[in-house]
Formats: sequence, C-alpha cells, structure tokens
Amino acid sequence: MTRNQNKIHFLRQHIPSFECKPDCHDCCGPVTTSSEEMAMLPEKSEQKHAAAMSELSCPHLSHKGCQVYDERPLICRLFGTTPRLACPNGNKPDIMIDEEIEKQIYQFNQDTRQVLV
Repeated sequence: MTRNQNKIHFLRQHIPSFECKPDCHDCCGPVTTSSEEMAMLPEKSEQKHAAAMSELSCPHLSHKGCQVYDERPLICRLFGTTPRLACPNGNKPDIMIDEEIEKQIYQFNQDTRQVLV
C-alpha cells in the first residue's frame, strides 16, 4: 500500500457514519477527489461524465443510489458529518467528525492531485 493509500484508509476509519434519507442524493454532485481514490472507482466513459455534469450529478449515481458507496471518496464520506458540509435534510451521526480528522482530510485534498469524479 502506498503512503497515500494508507492515509485514505486511516481517514476513512475515522469518519462517522449515519443513515441517509432514503432515495436522497442531494449531496451527490460533481466533486473532486485524489487520483488515488479515483483509481479505486470503476472507470466511466466520457459520455457518462458529460451526462452527469450536465445534471450536476455524479457518474457513479444511478436510480438505485451510489454505485460505489463502499469505495466512495473521502469528500463524499465527509458530507453530513461536519457543519461545514451539512446534510440538507438535517441527518447526521450521533457524534460529528473530530475536527482534527476533518482538518487532515482537507489537508490531504490540498496536498494531492485532485481530479473530477
């Protein structure tokens, strides 16, 4: 495992989870993620990316929800766990993300090459 993959694994373990509102995809829009995280996701065609962008959506979102939920990027996992990226429906974990972990996620994103999902 590379240093960045170890960091991604560490950060993922420290992001609290919570139940989303069924069939809600309000936070599933175009986002940027590290090239390492992107490499963990199935490749999508340029057509799928363009169609998703035209709808301000994600190419990994289907009518059944997130197709890559278990491998979703850190930024997607962060939504709803911090007041900075609050769930529009008010859902959240019992305990919000530790501020130090949140800072580490933002620093990781700043320090790594970002690509559009």
